[in-house]
Amino acid sequence: MKIRIKFAKRGAMKFVGHLDMMRYFQKAIRRANVAVVYSEGFSPHQKMSFAAPLGVGLTSEGEYLDIEVSDSLSSAKMLEVCNQVMAEGIEVLSWRRLPDQAKNAMALVAAADYRLTFREGYQPKEMEQFYQGFLEFVQAESILIIKKTKKGERELDLKPLIYQAAVEEDGSLFLRVCAGSSENIKPESILQTYYQNRLKQEMPMFAFQIQRLELYANIGTEQEKQFVPLEALGDEID
Repeated sequence: MKIRIKFAKRGAMKFVGHLDMMRYFQKAIRRANVAVVYSEGFSPHQKMSFAAPLGVGLTSEGEYLDIEVSDSLSSAKMLEVCNQVMAEGIEVLSWRRLPDQAKNAMALVAAADYRLTFREGYQPKEMEQFYQGFLEFVQAESILIIKKTKKGERELDLKPLIYQAAVEEDGSLFLRVCAGSSENIKPESILQTYYQNRLKQEMPMFAFQIQRLELYANIGTEQEKQFVPLEALGDEID
């Protein structure tokens, strides 16, 4: 049985890197006595895969991992069992059964939502003007940057990779961006480009607190995208 787990990563846990999070969940799954399935061979390991690595220093309300189990209690009971063994800052939010032929979360990720908030002391004097300028910036016909890759540098247009941008009522900035395996963009890159190209200055280090809100799969086409949260592709276990 394939299971998709959604979890939150908060507080001091934001400083734990992706590889350490993988090791953490392997141990937590054992502590919770989950009937996880192991691979065969000389060095068996839990059948587990994460959707998309989260950068160090970022919090999240929408992280995912897929596991295989031989048996499972109800979703509500599994949430209770798992959260009893989780460290402070990690909370399992949903436990859903996937169809047998479902692709793993990593292969499905197409977009991500982020909330960006200025840290205390970094707010611009003209906050409204700053945000208005940013919204105008992302509406440009093209937003060109030079992206460094393993093969060197290439020109990249950020415009097609930004799906939504808005200023929330609480003064935070909302972004939905491309997060696929072939093309993806970090929200920091968009802001850095805004500072450099529009404001003609360098973005202050650590100016923003960044929180990932959700990860999406595209169940539409490339031309007409239809995003759904990864957890929506599974069902609650009664």
